[in-house]
Amino acid sequence: MMLRGEQKLLSFNDVVHLAITGLAQGCAYGLIALGFVLIYKATEVVNFAHGEFMMLGAFTVLAWSEAMGGSFWPAFVLGCLTVGVVGYLIDAQIMRRIIGQSAASIFILTVAFGFIFRSLAGMIWGWNTLSLNTPFDGQLALGANLVVNMDRVAIVVATVILCVVLYLFFSRTRYGIAMQAASQNQLAANYMGIPVKRLVSITWAIGAMIAAAAGALMAPITQIDTTIGFLGIKALAGAIVGGFGSIPGALLGCLLIGVIEPFADYLVPEIKGVSPYIVMLIVLFVRPEGLVPQTFQKKV
Repeated sequence: MMLRGEQKLLSFNDVVHLAITGLAQGCAYGLIALGFVLIYKATEVVNFAHGEFMMLGAFTVLAWSEAMGGSFWPAFVLGCLTVGVVGYLIDAQIMRRIIGQSAASIFILTVAFGFIFRSLAGMIWGWNTLSLNTPFDGQLALGANLVVNMDRVAIVVATVILCVVLYLFFSRTRYGIAMQAASQNQLAANYMGIPVKRLVSITWAIGAMIAAAAGALMAPITQIDTTIGFLGIKALAGAIVGGFGSIPGALLGCLLIGVIEPFADYLVPEIKGVSPYIVMLIVLFVRPEGLVPQTFQKKV
């Protein structure tokens, strides 16, 4: 089977390889987008520094790994928890104090967080590209002439596991159900004795930890530097494509642009890196509410 692009040919193996690469990218974008949507549903704030949580996750996991002699999984857990604490403190100590301010003020503040995090990371870890040793080395054979890198498989598997864990948390645990109630109607949740402010801070922490996990899992592919947080912009585009405010929609949108991106980059290299935003513009023109719009109206 051969697909013809502009003076380019894709074999069946090429198609499968690009599809798996795109699926892994889409899963990574989806993990970042989950944090975007969780925070937005809880506070109606779009955190434009969310990609920097991913960057901090990669750096902190690397730091913990070096401190623990190269042990990846303990470093992974500690790194994600570290970034989670940062997310919690940002809401509890800063964002909570500016409730009621204009959307422009909040936008500028979150953008400023991004600059601050990148500068701090550069001062602490340097501006050169670093690498993280993971247990995902090697390749997985899917056929006689088809192999995929294990790091991409790991991202897909981790995304599925995290989505299942989050579903169980929000549907089966007391805190998860309380978070859902608070995100839909904060006033009613307050009247019922639900600690809304604390839950919002916990939501920031969960979103930050998920982004940190994405950063650590993507590290073998992207390497680690202060610019990897810009992947958060593509994740935001995916969330908009799927329907901002809808968790399933954000995942679907990110998977869509993740799969389209490697094919577009290969077939039309002139638009390399731009295809996610082209898809976003097309979806906004055809279906402004996104592919899977939010099904309820938030009440505050």
